[in-house]
Amino acid sequence: MVIDTWGPEETRAFGKKMGQEARPGQVICLNGDLGVGKTIFSQGFAEGLGIDEPVNSPTFTIVQQYDTGRLPLYHFDVYRIGDISEMDEIGYEDCFYGDGVSLIEWADLIREILPDHYTQITILKDLEKGFDYRKISVNEQ
Repeated sequence: MVIDTWGPEETRAFGKKMGQEARPGQVICLNGDLGVGKTIFSQGFAEGLGIDEPVNSPTFTIVQQYDTGRLPLYHFDVYRIGDISEMDEIGYEDCFYGDGVSLIEWADLIREILPDHYTQITILKDLEKGFDYRKISVNEQ
């Protein structure tokens, strides 16, 4: 599936829709360059789960857990992972294989530990179509 969005509000709304459809144990891998809207998408996703607290990218903490929605959300930002063993230290398996939803920004950096089945979301810019344009591709792996 490919979705075109024309501003942050539309990117957030698409994230919200995906959050409303999220299932227990689902792992969602979110990839795209800096500034494409991964965090905006994540905020909408959390809203779709019914999470009403602020959601920011956990760049320095690696993972942030939210328990106030209909499912627990484990929001990862693995951009600063220096070694894959750091994921063991934070207990990623409990998140990936638990009853919540794992949303992983920069997931390509930890591809070797991803489960066999996950949802791949890639967000791309195309400045020829406008500064706020985003192409969002969703693929089941």
